[in-house]
Amino acid sequence: MMGLDRDRLIELVQVVVRNPLRAFLSALGVGWGLFMIIITVGAARGLENGVKADMGNDVANSMFAWTMSTSIPYKGYQRGRGLELDIDDVRWLEANTQHLDLVCPEIQLGGWQGTNNVIHGKQSGAFDVSGAIAQYQKAKPMNITSGRFLNQADLDAVRKVCVIGSRVQDILFEFGENPLGETVQIQGVLFRVVGVYTPKGNDEDAQNEAESIYIPFTTFGKAFNTRDRVGWLSMLIKDGVDAEEAEEATKQLIKSRLSVHPDDPRAIGCWTMAEEFQKAELLFSGMRLISLLFGSLALLAGVIGITNIMLISIKERTKELGIRRSLGATPVRILCQIIGETLFLTFLAGLCGLVLGVGLLEAVDGYLEGGGDAGVFRHPEIDFGTVLTVLCILLGMAIFAGILPAIRALAIKPVEALRAEG
Repeated sequence: MMGLDRDRLIELVQVVVRNPLRAFLSALGVGWGLFMIIITVGAARGLENGVKADMGNDVANSMFAWTMSTSIPYKGYQRGRGLELDIDDVRWLEANTQHLDLVCPEIQLGGWQGTNNVIHGKQSGAFDVSGAIAQYQKAKPMNITSGRFLNQADLDAVRKVCVIGSRVQDILFEFGENPLGETVQIQGVLFRVVGVYTPKGNDEDAQNEAESIYIPFTTFGKAFNTRDRVGWLSMLIKDGVDAEEAEEATKQLIKSRLSVHPDDPRAIGCWTMAEEFQKAELLFSGMRLISLLFGSLALLAGVIGITNIMLISIKERTKELGIRRSLGATPVRILCQIIGETLFLTFLAGLCGLVLGVGLLEAVDGYLEGGGDAGVFRHPEIDFGTVLTVLCILLGMAIFAGILPAIRALAIKPVEALRAEG
């Protein structure tokens, strides 16, 4: 059996050795096609990983809502009425919603993206200053690098404490200086630093988040005379609840609370992270599909080249095949021989393309891990499932490529083959 296997292997190798240049040029198409599939799918995954890493500063089921002004008269109120939320509205929403796990009130000095001069010693800088509650971390994940985040005791006691971003620490404090326990001055009010954080993610929003300061919501209202007013709501949608359904239900609840017409399109603004994740996932799925499609077309072109070389090989081996038939080789044996040769040549070329493609992805990943800058491009990779799918496609194409040469070989009559060569 071992001798038979060895002889069969020698026969397969002879297919390549008989005309190495022609075999190489034909196999090049298959290798290139598989190489392109690996590279394009891996590159798409690298872009996907980078974008998702940049989106890491937001929770997938997070939702944000804010009030604007009415555009439809309702219940005696004229259009253009400015709307505001307060802490009682937040508590009412928490008690009446069936779609939300968490509702966090938030307010910022100067309004959305307003910056304020903050002083520590001789250093100063302009930063976002927001009032938040202890549960805010669930809606906006962050890494606490030292100290702690705000807690319920801070809110209950209306403590003048704050948590600062890493960029705030870099600007206001000397290198190596521990900010914990130190005070910073915000609009003339002194706050004690109890924690330092770094945002998750690497996008522009994360960089801006690193230049933010959080103080207890209750302290914010008392120190800056905003009382119980709420700037906007940061919320978490319950697991299994559709984001669009939660958004519409929440907007209707707020409209009901503030006596706003149910069909008013402008009164309540709302944005869900889930929609962005869904759009991104749809985009990446499309990119992977297109990569596989174009790679498969390149692979098909290579397989057609394999078919051509096998047809030429069959013509050149007419006498050999005739002798095999004369010695009793069955049609099935001839069929298996030709398809086996096609599979060998195809998989040999495909293996080379696979190794080169994976090797290039690993090299690029190593470069990025070593500090190379590629923007949002991170960890290009290809998973085992994709490789298995590609190999199955290659197997199907290889069998298809061998059928026509095999049929041509079976059509050879032993007597005519010997006469033609004799």
